[in-house]
Amino acid sequence: MLSGILFSQKTLIRGAHIHVGNGNVIEKGLLGIDGDRIVLVKKELISSIDAKDWDTIIEISGGHIYPGFVNTNNTLGLTEIDAVRATRDFDDVGTFNPHVRSQIAYNAESKVGQTVRTNGVLITQATPRGGMISGTSSVMSLFAWNWEDATILADDGIHLNWPSSTVGGGWWAEPKPKTRNKKYGEQKNKLIAFFELAKAYSEAKKPEFDQRLEAMKACFKGSKRVYIHANELQQIHDVIDFASEMEIPFPVLVGGYDAHLVGRKLKDSGIPVMLKRIHGLPQLEGEAIDLPYRSATLLNEQGIKFCLQGAGDMEAMNARNLPFIAGTAMTYGLSEEEAIRSITLSPCEIIGIDKDYGSIEVGKKAAFFVSQGNALDMMTNKVTAIYFDGESQSVSNFQEELYLKYKAKYSEK
Repeated sequence: MLSGILFSQKTLIRGAHIHVGNGNVIEKGLLGIDGDRIVLVKKELISSIDAKDWDTIIEISGGHIYPGFVNTNNTLGLTEIDAVRATRDFDDVGTFNPHVRSQIAYNAESKVGQTVRTNGVLITQATPRGGMISGTSSVMSLFAWNWEDATILADDGIHLNWPSSTVGGGWWAEPKPKTRNKKYGEQKNKLIAFFELAKAYSEAKKPEFDQRLEAMKACFKGSKRVYIHANELQQIHDVIDFASEMEIPFPVLVGGYDAHLVGRKLKDSGIPVMLKRIHGLPQLEGEAIDLPYRSATLLNEQGIKFCLQGAGDMEAMNARNLPFIAGTAMTYGLSEEEAIRSITLSPCEIIGIDKDYGSIEVGKKAAFFVSQGNALDMMTNKVTAIYFDGESQSVSNFQEELYLKYKAKYSEK
C-alpha cells in the first residue's frame, strides 16, 4: 500500500486512533513524521494544521496506530526450523558462555521473521539458550539486509539460568509432586563463585585477559543487563539476594512464575520481570486454573515493572502471537492500554531502548504500524501499514503470497 516510501520529507498521518504505548490513547489523532523521527503527536479535533507545512498527508480513517510490538527473550532469528539442527544457532557447548554473542548469528533473512512482523511485532531480542550462562543477547530489527543493519542494541545483556530448587514433576511424568533438589546449594555456589571471579576481574587494573570474564565486565559497570531466568519461589528469593550482594546495576528476572508471591520484596529490589508465557497451565496442583492468565494483573496491581514474552515451545514461530498474549492479559485484568504497554514501552524500558522505541512520542523513531481493528484480538488484528525507522514496509509475507498464488490457480473460472 505505501511500501517503500522513505520519509525524507515531512509526512502527516491523520484520522486514526493513536495508542501511544505509555498508557494513553489519542482518538482521531495527528501523527507527524520528518525523516525517521516523530515530530508531532496531537489530537486532531483540538489542533489546527496547515497543509502547506507537510509534503504528504495520509488519511487513515477509523484505523488504529500502535508502536511496534517488542518480542523479548526469544530465539527468533537464531532458528529457522526447529526439527533441523543446522538451522538452530542459539545453544553453544559449555556451562559458562557469557562471551557467546547472538548478534552475529542473527538471520536477517528469516522467513519466520516475515510472518511475525506482519502481526505488528517489529523488534526482537535475539536470546541464546543452554548452560548456566547462555551468552549475550542483542536487540534486533526485523527489517534489515544483514545482522549489522538489524542491530538496534548490541550485547544488551547476559542470560543466566538460575539452578532449579526442585526436581521431578511435569505433564510427562507420573502424577507426583516435585521434590527438593538436593544439589541446589552446590549448583548455586558454583554460579556465585563464577560471578565473584568475574567481579574481581572487572575491578582489577590489569588482569590477565580472559574472554569469558571480559564479557562479564559490563555487567558490573552498568552498561549490560543481567537477565536471570528463574520461576520458583525459592529461586526468586535467592535471585533478589544475589543481585543485591553482587551489586548488579541492572538485574532482570526472566520467567517469574511465582513473582506475584514476593511482590513487596521484588518491588523494593527494583528488579523488573519478563513474565513467563501466560498461555499455559498452572504448574502446581491446587493452583487456580486461570492463574497464568492473571499473572500479569497480579504483578501490575503490586506495582512491579513487567513485560510479556512468549518463550517456550516453538517460540520463534509463536512470536507472531505476542499481541494475543497481551490480549489474554487484557481479558484477565489489565486495561487495554496497560496490555499494549506490556509489549511496547515496558519491554523497551527493561532492555534499554526506550529513548528511541516503545511509544509514539515526539523525538522517537517512527516505528509503528496501522491495524484496521484492535491489534490484541486475532479476529480484528489486520495490519494495513508498517513503518520502521522512516521507511514504510511490506505488510505481506511469503505465506500470504503462496495462499494467494494457489487460490488464484485453483479458484473457479
